[in-house]
Amino acid sequence: MSKPLRPYLDFAIETAWQAGQLTLGYFQTDIRPTFKADASPVTVADKEAEKLIRQRIEKRFPSHAIVGEEFGHTETMGQSHRWFIDPIDGTRSFVRGVPLYGVLIGLEIEGQVEVGVAHFPALNEMLAAATGEGCWWNGRRARVSNTAHLKNGLVAHYDAAAFAKHNRADEWQRFQSIAEYRAGWCDAYGYLLVATGRAELMLDPIMDSWDCAPFPPILREAGGYFGDWQGNCTIYGNESLATTQTLLPEVLEIISSF
Repeated sequence: MSKPLRPYLDFAIETAWQAGQLTLGYFQTDIRPTFKADASPVTVADKEAEKLIRQRIEKRFPSHAIVGEEFGHTETMGQSHRWFIDPIDGTRSFVRGVPLYGVLIGLEIEGQVEVGVAHFPALNEMLAAATGEGCWWNGRRARVSNTAHLKNGLVAHYDAAAFAKHNRADEWQRFQSIAEYRAGWCDAYGYLLVATGRAELMLDPIMDSWDCAPFPPILREAGGYFGDWQGNCTIYGNESLATTQTLLPEVLEIISSF
């Protein structure tokens, strides 16, 4: 790398923590959402947290591009560094007072995500990684599970109904029948579970780039895989999964059989 990644990682960690503290001021306060054009909820906490993150990036790295869920893109052609922001991933959980929501920040450099932070304020959990710097979970090294077969594994997901909605019902049925255990309502927390060895597979049949930008370096540095359902390590596949390198061939074989 032309520049060391540690300063970017430290900045992202501090920024995610500050945004998380802001969200906690609204958490479990009977906050009411409004709804966007795609029927997804948004709250004042989402907007204020994204403003905080944007302001910090703009002040520290004024030449960098920004892509955020709530306020869109601020970029021009030729920018090599692009920050992705999801100020509250899991807004439905957030408005219901469920602590599984997260603040997500990722940094893409020259087309590859090199830095990722996923902070879960209500759980006091922080997962952070940069290429070559390792993956760290609250100060401890994070590693994926060493489970050898999916039949002994835990499969995490956000909403079981989403698989049929996005034409993945057959694949989901197969994963349900093979896995030892299935856990829902995970949002971004499912990817943390895989990176820390507490789940073997997280599946999303629909995905936007800002919802998953931290996870390529996080899973890569933890010894796992993050990408689309065809085995491409990308945040632009409109779908995503995370698993271990050991289980990836089995997972892809299950998907390709349909």
